[in-house]
Amino acid sequence: MSKKLFSCVALFFFSYCSHAQLSAGYSEWVKKANAFYQAKQYKQSTDAYTQAFASLGGKGLPNDRYNAACAWSLSGNNDSAFFQLNRIATKSNFTDYNHLVEDADLESLHKDKRWDELCNLVKQNKEKAEVNLNKPLVAILDTIFQNDQGGRMQIREIQKYGSDSKEMKDLWKTISYYDSVDLIKVVSILDKYGWPGPDIVGARGSQTVFLVIQHADTKTQQKYLPMMREAVKNKKATPSDLALLEDRVAIREGRKQIYGSQITMDKEGSFLAPMEDPANVDKRRAEAGLGTLADYLQYFNITWDIEAYQKQLPDIEKRQKNIHYN
Repeated sequence: MSKKLFSCVALFFFSYCSHAQLSAGYSEWVKKANAFYQAKQYKQSTDAYTQAFASLGGKGLPNDRYNAACAWSLSGNNDSAFFQLNRIATKSNFTDYNHLVEDADLESLHKDKRWDELCNLVKQNKEKAEVNLNKPLVAILDTIFQNDQGGRMQIREIQKYGSDSKEMKDLWKTISYYDSVDLIKVVSILDKYGWPGPDIVGARGSQTVFLVIQHADTKTQQKYLPMMREAVKNKKATPSDLALLEDRVAIREGRKQIYGSQITMDKEGSFLAPMEDPANVDKRRAEAGLGTLADYLQYFNITWDIEAYQKQLPDIEKRQKNIHYN
């Protein structure tokens, strides 16, 4: 699921119906479904997903269908889980075979005879999608993706020990080690191939390059930001990923961010870093393919209140100036 929910949602880069088609009702039901999932109320989560799909006449985004399948599986309803998974496998050509077979949320399906059929279908989708890809490069980036996200997926769980705990410090040492090793590999790829698009390394491979640069030092980000801008123009990278890098570089250079993606943490807690024109941020986010700021900030337990933010902005700017980046 996304956020653990990341494990289910953030890996998808395709769309079954455009964001413009999504009703407010659909989005609200999905938010409720995600909240129920996080609370381990899986039956209530599936009910909310059912309402979401009904609000669109039976349609839904593939990532939401996948999450619904996770919730159905965890609530013990294998039939509904298989329905959702087969829907995205046949209608949306779902290709993430590795994630499918490794996802612990779906373990209850593994002994069902339909599981092998589903896996074979997804594997065929993957093979068709990758027939013209640079396979060695895909394999390298797949390993880098696991390195980059493996440790970060554990952060929320380790937070229970405290941000200054030995457990958290050890985790960040591991993350930093892989970040440094993977950056060398990704820089080598960029300098040799330019920005590799989905046509060369697949959607996840291309996004992996972004993730490594997003987690790199400021100098590296500044160097490759122009390359990523060109990649977006040439449809080799996504506008939503570029928006995150634009924001990160802006904040590190002492400027205000544009899309509201950067959250800063200091001794006083987490806060939304200084932002240009807060009143129109959701318009800019929509143009970049991002959801609303309010929804995004919920993940960080921050409530979006534009009036309060504007009043606090002078203090936020002072706090931000005390943050130093490498």
